[in-house]
Formats: sequence, structure tokens, C-alpha cells
Amino acid sequence: MTVRITEVEAYRGTEDPGSHAFRGRTARNASLHGPAGTLYVYFTYGMHYCANVVCGDDGRAGGVLLRAGDVVEGIETARARRGGPRSDLDLARGPARLAQALGLDRRFDGADLFAGPLDLELPETPAAAGEYATGPRVGLSGPGGSAEYPWRFWLPGEPTVSKYRPAKPRAARKVMG
Repeated sequence: MTVRITEVEAYRGTEDPGSHAFRGRTARNASLHGPAGTLYVYFTYGMHYCANVVCGDDGRAGGVLLRAGDVVEGIETARARRGGPRSDLDLARGPARLAQALGLDRRFDGADLFAGPLDLELPETPAAAGEYATGPRVGLSGPGGSAEYPWRFWLPGEPTVSKYRPAKPRAARKVMG
């Protein structure tokens, strides 16, 4: 199966309030502290897996969340894993859908993307400015979620890119007294 990544979000480890590594190393985020090219797969909201490619030096957390992709080979496999989405555009639109289409779960956490069984291929020439767009990360509020972190990157006009949804501030809790 081959997926062309169309959208990502960057996270700066322990210096980034939006990062899973912000509060330090844990058993859950240990692979996020590994060498560049390591896959960090985590379970979220009690129902979905998502994946980051580690980008920092070994021992220093940092990663890029794989947010969306275009299935270019293995579409039947992706459809089966996703349970028949309404549209092929939805096969890998969003980080949980992308992980599901790729068959990623915690078994792949810590995998070396340059040693298999998964394979990461980078283009010979990086995208030039203007070939991608950037903006705030999705669903983060408070420190780390504002425009001060325009670390979401996507291919403009690409129909598989997820829709931007700003975070909703949490309502204040009422204290019973």
C-alpha cells in the first residue's frame, strides 16, 4: 500500500505545550524521544490510533503528526481497513483515518521507517515555498494552539486534506457549594 502524505503538523517536544512530550518522557511517548525516522503510534480518545514521524535527535523529542494522505496504491486494502467510507477521499483524511487505512496500531510504535516493515520515501527535492500552505494546528487551545504555532502544513487544493477545525474553549466548571 502506498499513501502520499498531503497534510502534517509539527510538534517541538518538551518545549511545546501541544506535544505529548511536553510533560516529559513516559512509557506512552518513549518512542517520540527516539532517533529521527522512528514511528510514534499512540491511542487517543479511547478509540483511534494516530502516528507521528520522529524528527529530533535521539533522546530529544520532536515529531510530525501524519494528518492526511492520498491512497495511491492499495485502495481496496484501505477500503477494507476503513470499513467502506462513503468516499475514497475520506480513506485517509484525518490522522485517525490515515492510521487506520495504513493498518497502524501500537505494534508499530517505535518502528524504524528506514528498516521496514514500513517504508518512508522522501522526495529528492523538497517542496518549494508556495507549493504548500501553513497555518495553526488543529484542535489545540491555550498555549500551543494559537497562531504562534503555525506548524500545520498541507498541499493547497488537495481534496484529501482534513478540514480545519479550531479548538473550542472548554466551558468553566460550576463548583457546587
